Amino acid sequence: MTRLTSLTAIAASLLASSVSAETLTISWWGYNGDKLNANIIEPFKDICGCDVVFETGNNADRLGKLTARGGKGVDVIYLTDSYSQVGIENGVFQPLDRSKLPNVAKLYDIAQDPQGGYGPAYAVGRAGIVYDSAQVEPLTSWADLWREDLAGKVSLPGITTTAGPMVVMRAGSVAGTDALTDSDGAFAQIEKIKPNVVKNYNTGSEMVNLFSTGEVSVSVAQDFALYSLKKAVPTIAWAELEDGDIATLNTVNIPVGSENVDLAYQFINFILSTEVQTKNGAEGVDAPVNAEVELTPDQAALWTYGAEAIAKLNRMDYSAMNKHKADWIDSWNEIFGY
Repeated sequence: MTRLTSLTAIAASLLASSVSAETLTISWWGYNGDKLNANIIEPFKDICGCDVVFETGNNADRLGKLTARGGKGVDVIYLTDSYSQVGIENGVFQPLDRSKLPNVAKLYDIAQDPQGGYGPAYAVGRAGIVYDSAQVEPLTSWADLWREDLAGKVSLPGITTTAGPMVVMRAGSVAGTDALTDSDGAFAQIEKIKPNVVKNYNTGSEMVNLFSTGEVSVSVAQDFALYSLKKAVPTIAWAELEDGDIATLNTVNIPVGSENVDLAYQFINFILSTEVQTKNGAEGVDAPVNAEVELTPDQAALWTYGAEAIAKLNRMDYSAMNKHKADWIDSWNEIFGY
């Protein structure tokens, strides 16, 4: 009887523990999911004793769902800075208390507070041009995307992706104008690139597939895809552009409707740790923003790595750009027939 009572008590204790276990809901892309699960999710579950569930999709879809729910249903959301700026302006994120994120102090300045009191960046990247060096001559400027020898060889990011609006901005520069004040001039230039464009892509994996099947030889890309690109096509090269690459910051925010705020803070602090940042950087997952991270030259070659490289990046005014995005989507779709 005593043994039965003891077993019953243990079972009841385990049941109570499972019932009371918190569940952290994360909204992210799902790209490199296996590595993220091994490097972040499983170790964090061991630390927190919690469950973790996901909402996946691209930036626009996930932010749209969160906004429609009034900021509810998600505890932590991963977004590129152009989209997190939209979330901030729409009031779906809460300002963060950085005293609860001690690892923020280890980050490069660009990542600590990129958007005025909201989420930090957990990865810094760049948008630029990639090309198959076995198929085409090197590209040395953004204007080279319009070269006649690239007819039928280019893929551009879709206009609703992070890098899509950057193409509009660069098209304006090539045309000698500012897309923010002269969108007609920028889109007249985009019209000129149409003969070169095979397809617009909407995900990193879709772009990698276009290269691996030989459908394209050139694309505008973010460097998080470089590892997969080079694995699929070893002759892929990152273009050294005279007019520079564009900074992209991947941010993490806590929505206003989060039901597990303390757990969300714990998770964000964890992914900013030197250990996690080093592991993700070394394995080709994300470019580290933690200044304590040390990578080998081969590991660092994939990324915008170190203070000097980060300082060379061009920044975009996403607040200004987002005001034009709806009109740009319409103009883009008219040209490419979507």
